[in-house]
Amino acid sequence: MKVKLILPSLTEAKSPFFRPIKYSLFPPLGLATLASYLDPDDEVVLQDAHVEKLDLSDTPDLVLIQVYITNAKRAYTIADHYRQKGVFVALGGLHVTSLPEEASQHADTIFLGPAEQTFPLFLEDFKRKSPKKRYQSTTDRTIINQPPIRRDLIKRSKYLVPNSLVISRGCPHHCNFCYKDAFFKGGRSFYTQRVDEILTEIDRLPGKHLYFLDDHLFGDPKLVRELFEGMRGMNRVFQAAATVPSILHGDLIEKAYEAGLRSLFVGFETFSQENLKASNKNQNLKQNYEYAAQRLRDLGVKINGSFIFGLDTDDKDVFKRTVDWGVQNGITTATYHILTPYPGTGLYEQMQKEKRIISNDWDLYDTRHVVYQPKGLSAKELEEGYHWAYENFYTWQNIYKASSIHNELPDQFKHLLYAGGWKKFEPLWNFLINAGGLKSMLPVLETILADVKTK
Repeated sequence: MKVKLILPSLTEAKSPFFRPIKYSLFPPLGLATLASYLDPDDEVVLQDAHVEKLDLSDTPDLVLIQVYITNAKRAYTIADHYRQKGVFVALGGLHVTSLPEEASQHADTIFLGPAEQTFPLFLEDFKRKSPKKRYQSTTDRTIINQPPIRRDLIKRSKYLVPNSLVISRGCPHHCNFCYKDAFFKGGRSFYTQRVDEILTEIDRLPGKHLYFLDDHLFGDPKLVRELFEGMRGMNRVFQAAATVPSILHGDLIEKAYEAGLRSLFVGFETFSQENLKASNKNQNLKQNYEYAAQRLRDLGVKINGSFIFGLDTDDKDVFKRTVDWGVQNGITTATYHILTPYPGTGLYEQMQKEKRIISNDWDLYDTRHVVYQPKGLSAKELEEGYHWAYENFYTWQNIYKASSIHNELPDQFKHLLYAGGWKKFEPLWNFLINAGGLKSMLPVLETILADVKTK
């Protein structure tokens, strides 16, 4: 059987020849995971439109497409193209689960929710020529005893961070703006692999650098404590994401550092207690953001702070306050978002009831455009403030100020390299991407993330 798996490009990355570096970071692990359930003698091709030009001239037996909200239009176009050629097309992903009726118009089969349990059932039905129109994940969700991810299908040289992995599904928290609650509806919303399986997967990966793509790596403290103990001595450096409380409480962050943690994505989101309550982000209520940042800096862990603009109590000063706080607390990189009410979320339902949704153009649901009516700002003020925040946080002056917050000179220098290299050299990144030179940058990243002293 000939099978093709496709990840269409997101809105901002329409061409593999010119795109921001963030679209060349991680390979499509979700598709490579599903490919592991195919038979060894199946002919399998995996194509990621972010890093290569899609070949749509073939006629495989089965095409599987992963759909996010801002690649939905392109995903549907590709699906329609193959269906017109008589190819069986299956669609899955976050957007399909949120809007199944929309997606089903462009597919022979759709998958709702995580597909590790339903995809093998579909394959059995497909081979018997009796596939269902819809497969929905509910009970018996697990990622224990999975077959190894088909990393042989991944074109490693096209990614800056090919050694990415996911050891859990979902998140233990339930923020009302998060896409994931709808995706995991009807079953377990957070579950993990076993430690021995994770360590085996890490052993498969060459080099030093790892990137855990889990929404909250520390979501199961007992498991990751055992994991970090197992990783000690493996000579790895890794990046991950975690919540503010997991940084503040206990010694888990120190254990992570000892295992190789050198950069952490942290969802600060907003400084307003009222906004946190309204967003059901209760884990951040009454937490000391400044101490969380200090604790990471003292360890030498770089901080990628995530912040949301456009929550209901935000006013015109929120952009400057947020940028100033990030600089004053030594945040290495900042990821700013315009609040986006994704279909299927509590936020979307709330705004629909309030008649505040002003656009259903999914290409605009990229956290860079305003698709709803804000309360404390106009849509124009919100978009302009968002762009102002990015431009000002990443001025050389502010990069230098933020780096100077570190106590030790090596940490200051690495802050300058990491923040400056990420945002100030976009033309160079595009040159490296087109010249096939991304793999030469991984040792540079590993050097920047390396420890600078004995803690």
